[in-house]
Amino acid sequence: MCYLLNEATEEFAEYRSGIQNDLGAALGIKVTEINAADYNAVVEAMRTGHADIASFGPVTYVQAVQRAGVEAMVVVAPFGDKSQAGYTSKIIVKAGSPIKTLQDLRGKTFAFVDPASTSGNYVPTLELMNAFGLTNEDIHTNGRFFASVSFSGRHQNGLQAVINGDIDAAPVASDILDGELAAGRVKASDFVVIHQSPIIPNAPISIRKELPADLKAKVKQFFLGYKDSDYFEFMLGWPPERKPQFVEANDRDMDYVRDLMAKVIPK
Repeated sequence: MCYLLNEATEEFAEYRSGIQNDLGAALGIKVTEINAADYNAVVEAMRTGHADIASFGPVTYVQAVQRAGVEAMVVVAPFGDKSQAGYTSKIIVKAGSPIKTLQDLRGKTFAFVDPASTSGNYVPTLELMNAFGLTNEDIHTNGRFFASVSFSGRHQNGLQAVINGDIDAAPVASDILDGELAAGRVKASDFVVIHQSPIIPNAPISIRKELPADLKAKVKQFFLGYKDSDYFEFMLGWPPERKPQFVEANDRDMDYVRDLMAKVIPK
């Protein structure tokens, strides 16, 4: 199982090992953990056969389908309702900041998450393009819209950088933000949300297409029956009252994201 930087941290270690051990027991084989340096590294690990299962961001999933031939298995949905299987990209500033609107971001410092991050780059980029008639290049070039632009590597890094006053604003995925709040690593009084995107479909947990069909079916069945409430709450950021669970996913779920990529990714 391959993890992104957002997931491959010490605070999530027990939840990663828990689901890996449970999956290994269900399959009768050893399941090991691989931590990727960035989003593209996860795709490469799947393409080269160094990883068999991964949870991508939506854009990275589409790229992994194109480059690595992965196939969707399951997605997390509240109450088991796939129509609600989504999240948002929130742009945050430090509590007490004079920044109140997207317009106020002009001339400020901003940290996206990763160039391939859906909620940490592509979605906020599209929101800014639509709001001000800017190009992708305008938004990612120092001195054009922002005074300076950077990439934090992890949603949590950008969140902490805003709270610490190191940067003026950053995007954070709503599910990751919920998880940080639930775990007590940040407080709601530390920051202010100045903008929220439309709903982004949750990316599926995916598997290498080349694996035997019976093995893929067993892995999918495991996820569909997985009920560890701590995993959903603290690893994935879903509060218990929303009764999150895995439901079956398919590639068509990401058509919204393909449209997003066509608009945002420079030709």
